[in-house]
Amino acid sequence: MKSMKKLVIFCLAAGLMTGCGIYKQYERPEVETADLYGDAVGTEGETFGDLKWEEIFTDAHLRTLIAKTLEQNTDLQAAQLKIEEAQAALQSARLAYLPSINLAPQGALSSFNHATPTKTYTLPVAASWQFDLLMGGITNAKRQTKATYELSKEYEQAVRAQLIGGVANLYYSLLMFDEQVRITEQTVAIWKELVEKARIMKEAGMFNEAAVSQYEGTYYSIEASLKDLKQQVKSIENNICTILAEAPHAIERGKLADQQLPATIEVGIPVQMLSNRPDVRIAEYSLMQAYYATNIARSKLYPSISLSGSIGWTNSSGMGIVNPGDVIMSAAGSLLQPIFNARVNRNQVKISKAQQEEAELAYRQTILNAGAEVNTLLAQVQAAREKRALTAQQVASLQRAVESTELLMEHTSTTYLEVLTARQTLLSAELAEVSNHFNELQSIVSLYQALGGGREVK
Repeated sequence: MKSMKKLVIFCLAAGLMTGCGIYKQYERPEVETADLYGDAVGTEGETFGDLKWEEIFTDAHLRTLIAKTLEQNTDLQAAQLKIEEAQAALQSARLAYLPSINLAPQGALSSFNHATPTKTYTLPVAASWQFDLLMGGITNAKRQTKATYELSKEYEQAVRAQLIGGVANLYYSLLMFDEQVRITEQTVAIWKELVEKARIMKEAGMFNEAAVSQYEGTYYSIEASLKDLKQQVKSIENNICTILAEAPHAIERGKLADQQLPATIEVGIPVQMLSNRPDVRIAEYSLMQAYYATNIARSKLYPSISLSGSIGWTNSSGMGIVNPGDVIMSAAGSLLQPIFNARVNRNQVKISKAQQEEAELAYRQTILNAGAEVNTLLAQVQAAREKRALTAQQVASLQRAVESTELLMEHTSTTYLEVLTARQTLLSAELAEVSNHFNELQSIVSLYQALGGGREVK
């Protein structure tokens, strides 16, 4: 008996000396973020990513679409259900600290040689408790489950941000194609008139058949492109309806020229950016899960203690029914130290540690990717704005060129080919101007997402 006590004391002491690290809380690894934005300069205070989506998108139709998406989208609803699942798992992990209690009533009838049956019963209440002082398995499992719960919330935030940005980009795409349809329709009307004029001039002997055919060919080409644009409009409308979880229908919308997003964009210092981005948080919670998985694997190398006991009533000591019966009590304790499977457990520690290191590398790379993405998008926003301003000047110049060329054709020897070239160049520039406006809007929306915008404050 004394030797058993010494063994228990020795195991407890060894566990206390070697198992303290198992209870150590996760600590975020140091990652250098000073130069994360490259040449971009961040400022402290509220950033572009901190703004609510209602502050970014001022178009009433777009606001309605985003609000309906956040309410009806099935992907977001599925992500929210994942949160509920993780929350229930966390509650279960917290209950693991409590002892399990069970009621196991038993009754029996027995008779020997046709004698009067003997009736016996037992009403025990049994309890067992896994002691977490040494092994740390329950504590680390709870912490790992909590990291899973937080990760599920960040996944929901990621889906939410993607939906906000996705709907905004689709909406702006719709406005872009609307504007291109408008420009193309105007161009079709102009070319139709030019074809009619060319036919009249042919009859007057001023144009030949080749010139008329050239005008007609260009007219039909523009007419065909108009059909493609209208098909694109319908396709985008259907995509928006799919995100809304609604049947296909027309989408109410404004005009591209009326869309205004913030002119000044504060990106903030890298630490602020990281506090908002769901992908960075997901990477860190994944690292946290791996960290506690390693601790759980280590805990299996140490002894585990289980306590159990029962209390109840029984009449098994008598021949008849005794009410309430005799009280029975029992208590037991066990100490389990891995021996033959210790090597397996040590290998599992190595596997978990390697997976933890992989998760840390992924976390560090996610931060670097985040900085590169923000830096790239800042450059895109600046380039898109400058390019849009230049295209506006180009369109104005080409409009004057077309007017001058048409006047010259009526009064000088300027040919129809020069007018044709001027018209084609103007159409391309006008469509490019619309595309550049869309690119500017899209790059700002993408930057908003990259800065962790669209988070729901809970």
